[in-house]
Formats: sequence, structure tokens, C-alpha cells
Amino acid sequence: MKTAERLERIRPFRVMEILDRAQQLEREGASILHMEVGEPDFPVAEPIRMAGVEALQRGHTRYTSATGLPELRHAIAAYYSRFGVEVNPEQVVITSGASGGLMLLAAALLDPGDHMLVTDPGYPCNQVFAESVGASVIRVPVSARSSFQPEWSDIEAAWRPSVRGVLLASPANPTGTMVPRATLSHLARSLPESAFLIVDEIYQGLTSTQSEYPTALAVSSRPIVLQSFSKYFGMTGWRLGWIVVPDRLVDAVRRLAQNLYICPPTVSQHAALAALSEEALLEHERRGRIIRERIARLAEGLESIGLKVPVRPDGAFYLYVDISSSGLTATEFSRRLLEEFHVAATPGLDFGDHDAERYVRFACTVDLDVIDEVLLRLGRAVERFKAL
Repeated sequence: MKTAERLERIRPFRVMEILDRAQQLEREGASILHMEVGEPDFPVAEPIRMAGVEALQRGHTRYTSATGLPELRHAIAAYYSRFGVEVNPEQVVITSGASGGLMLLAAALLDPGDHMLVTDPGYPCNQVFAESVGASVIRVPVSARSSFQPEWSDIEAAWRPSVRGVLLASPANPTGTMVPRATLSHLARSLPESAFLIVDEIYQGLTSTQSEYPTALAVSSRPIVLQSFSKYFGMTGWRLGWIVVPDRLVDAVRRLAQNLYICPPTVSQHAALAALSEEALLEHERRGRIIRERIARLAEGLESIGLKVPVRPDGAFYLYVDISSSGLTATEFSRRLLEEFHVAATPGLDFGDHDAERYVRFACTVDLDVIDEVLLRLGRAVERFKAL
């Protein structure tokens, strides 16, 4: 059977390959410390779990509107009002995870032969969404010098006639950094009127208390915002997210959603209503403080054993760590760290090409005791690697 040519351009998602190998080692009896996958160890918050159970018991399992339950769309609009941002519920489209949102946006905004600017490093699957509709991405290299976020001059240098828009993440995966407010404002003002600006905010809420803005919509009304119930709200397996789109895009996205997905998961939508309740939001905030404590513990420990954290994150739950002092490439460092010391982490090649063999991503998704054990094993690993 002949497969589509686009598959030749799709890289493997290395973090999942690392997870598969780590799980194989666990089946063989190894004690693996998981720092590779972006999924915290918290169970789903109790109000969400109970709302899901109640939805099943009440028989809320039938199709909803393609754009989601009206009451959930209104609840999300009210959520933005907490930040002083007015969002029309009609602009909110509930999606099958943030991935479903990205697929809808790619299909709505990109034609075959078009290009979309993304950062390098950045979330690896962004390229796949563009490729799926016959478009491509242009990777904009970013470095620690600019906190792994592009400056306007970087966007200008990468622009060409086939570019239709820009996709940024704030906070970003794998670095946890945010687009500076001034940069975001300048982009919103200076991009061509026909161009789109998408801001991936799936880690919104998981930010430091010093973050410059709570959402890109507090800076400008221009960005299309992508959100998820997976990260801050802790609903990874429920596969639910949303996008906030301009009025002129609502009908196009609705028609695509009707044809591609029918509707988002119904039980998940009812549970998500509880995720936005005061009780659940207090729990999300508590967990956010725990994650910030974990990040600080891991960052300090890494630097004490000679591994550099060039930029402390503004949010999310990752550290993008410079391992060049070990004398190994990131790929070899990650492989040996897993095989010899049973710590799973993700090499920079999963997130792009720019300086990729210099960095490894650690996900602070485990408790402090595990982080302390990770640091012990890492210390021994670095000593061994440098001795070679």
C-alpha cells in the first residue's frame, strides 16, 4: 500500500519514543524517573471528576453543537473577564484538545504552498498541522539571548510572500518563556493586515506572579488564542481545548468542525464546566504554586552539578537545560541518562534544529522527593560523562 508523500516529511515524536523505551525498561524491572512527558502527576481535580461522573449518570453523552456547549462557551468568556478582557462567547470554539484547535486553524488559514512562521525550538507537532493541509512551516531560530522568543527583526528576516502568518507560544514548550509584552504588541500592530497571529496559551495560568500579561488578549484584540484544558486545568486525557477567533472566522471554523470532528467530547465538556468553578480554580492555583516550587528546586540542583539553565522559565513546567558541559550531544546524553541512570528526559532535537544538540528538556511533573533523586542520579551521570 502506498502512503502519502507528506509522511516522509513528518519526524517521529521523540518524546513518545523515549516514553516507550522507559516503559519497556520498567517492565524489565528498572525504576525509571519520568521527566520526559508534559503531564503532571496530579489526579484530575475532584470537582471535575465528579462533574464527569454526574454527566454520565445523567446521560449527557449525545452530540453537542460543533462549536461546543453554549454554557461552556459562556463560562470561558466569563473566565477571560477575570483578566479584564471582554470576549464574545460566539468567538469561543470548543475543540477536541488544543491539537484539534490547531488542525481547525491550519485548515481555515493555510492553503497548499503557504508558509507559517514558528519558533525553533518549539512544539514539534506544529509542522504536522501545516503539512496536513499542504502548507509548510518556516522555523525562526531563537536563542537564550532573547529568552527563546523571536524579536521583530527575526520575523522580518524570515518573512516572504508565501508567509500567511505567525504561530507563537507563550509560555512556550520547551523553554517556558513568554513573548515579551512589547514584542507581542509590536507584532499585533506591524504584521500585514492579511496575516494571522496565533498565540498558543495552553500553559496560561501556569505562570510566575511577575508575568507581564495574563493572556495575549489583554495586550491586543488581534491574536487568535489557542487554549487547552490539559495543562493548567489538569484534564489531559479528556481531550478538550478551545480557540478564540475573530468574528469573521467563526463560520469557517464551525463548518470545518462539523465536517472534521462533529463535536468535541460531550462528557468532557460537562466536566470542564466544573474546571472553571471557584473551587476548582483554587485547586489549580495551589497546584501551580507546587509546580513553581518544583521548577526552582530542579533549576538550583542542576546548576549545582554543572548543568546550565540559561533562562529561568516564566511559566509552564519545563526547564530547557544546556548540557554541553557534559561533553555529549543532547541525543547521546538523553540516551545514556535513560539506559544507565534510568532518568527519562527529552533531547532538543524533538523541538527543532537550532542548537538542538546542546539542550535537554526536563519536565517538572513529579514531586520534590523524585526531583531530589533525579538530581542525585544526574550528578553521578555528569561525573561519569565528563570522565570519559
